[in-house]
Formats: sequence, structure tokens, C-alpha cells
Amino acid sequence: MIESYQQLLAPITQFLHCTTPDKWVDEAKKPENLKILLLDHLHCELKAGQSAMFLIRKYAVDKESAQHLLEWFKPYEDFAYRKIGTVDSLRDKSQISKSIIAKSASSYSQNLVDKMVRLIKEELHHFYQVLEIMQRKDIAYEPITASRYAKGLMGHMATFEPQTLIDKLIIGAYIEARSCERFAKIAPHLEDDIAKFYVSLLRSEARHYQDYLSLAQDIAKEDITDRVRYFGEIEADLISTPDNDFKFHSGCPTAAVQ
Repeated sequence: MIESYQQLLAPITQFLHCTTPDKWVDEAKKPENLKILLLDHLHCELKAGQSAMFLIRKYAVDKESAQHLLEWFKPYEDFAYRKIGTVDSLRDKSQISKSIIAKSASSYSQNLVDKMVRLIKEELHHFYQVLEIMQRKDIAYEPITASRYAKGLMGHMATFEPQTLIDKLIIGAYIEARSCERFAKIAPHLEDDIAKFYVSLLRSEARHYQDYLSLAQDIAKEDITDRVRYFGEIEADLISTPDNDFKFHSGCPTAAVQ
């Protein structure tokens, strides 16, 4: 199954500065870790959508469209943070019902809106799909703490524009690329229904990484190779160094390196 996706995975493997450690895969495939794997995956899908939404609100749309975006996310955030709603109440909520209008004064806002709205739709649909799997596996939803991964990347962003935006997009590219690589790594070791679901995510995750990277390059209007490499080295360090908090994007499990 994964073999048929090797052509799709090849540029991601080349983009990332390291592969997922085998020790992480060994930990992730343990049946007792399925709950934390799915819970963290669920939170990652919501946070990926939120990150894209914040980018659109801050850089690309007017106040009315910004409010529409907040309303779009409200059922998901109510469920995740306020324990309001059910799995069934989120059915068919991943499509936005109101228009998101890009700022005409910005040269990149329409492209940012187009790519990020599509990404959000897919991430929110994936959120619902993970919830469905958890329901079938009788895994109750509960909030969990975030891993060090995203914070570890964002701590190195520039503090001036447009470099801050460019850095956010580069970081988004690495998060999506790593997600794609990890889905491929762990899928062969999971139950068939979860494995098929993870394989089904590879194409969209691969496109998300490319969208983020192309947006960063377009907005920068100059070569970003060095900046991409800079974050690639940070990302690889977070993935390959010891980490005592097992999560979907965590580093090498501490117990495995002692």
C-alpha cells in the first residue's frame, strides 16, 4: 500500500533533514499508545486548521471575513475546549458557508486565502474522521498538552514583517511534511482501518507542504533556500533528539535512548 506512494513521498523525504527515528515508530506501534496517538493527531488537525485560519485573518481578509472564519471554527473549538457538542454535531461542518473575501490591496492575499481555505476544509474533515475512529475504538475524547514540536519551531521566527509571515509558512511546510512522513511510517504497523485512513491522508498532507512552501517563496520575492534550511535543521533536531513526552510529532522517546 505504501509502496504505491513512494513517488509522492520522495520529495518530502528529500525536503526533511532526517527521517523519523525507528525508536519513535517502535513506541507508536504499541497498542497501549494508540489512545495518545489518536488524541494528539486529533488536536494536531485542529491546530493545523487554526494556524491556517489565523494566517488568513491576520494577513489576507477584512473584518467581516475574519468573523466568518471564527464562526466556522466555533463548533470544533467548542467541542475541543469547552466540551460542547458531539461527534454527530460536527458532521458536515467542514465546509464554510460564507464567502471569504481577500484584501484587494495585497498582492498575495487571494493566493493565501485560496490555499489556506482548502487546507482548513481538509484539516477539519480529518478532525471529524479521527473522532469517528476514536468512537469506533471506544476511546473517549480528552484534552492533552501539546508537544514541544511546534513551539520549538515557532520560537525561532523573526519578529518583523514580512519575514514573520514567511517563517510561519516555512514552519507550516515542515509540520505538514513531517506529518506526511509519519503517517507513512506508522501506517503499516496499525490496524487496517487506521492504516487505510493514514494512507488516505498522504496526498493532502504532501500538497499542504508544497502550498506552504510556494506561498513563502512568492511572498519573499527572493530566494529563501537558506531560511528553509535553517528551519529544517531545527526541525530535525526536535525530531531526532531525546524527548520524554510521546506525541505524534515528538522526538526520540527518552526510554529508548537511555
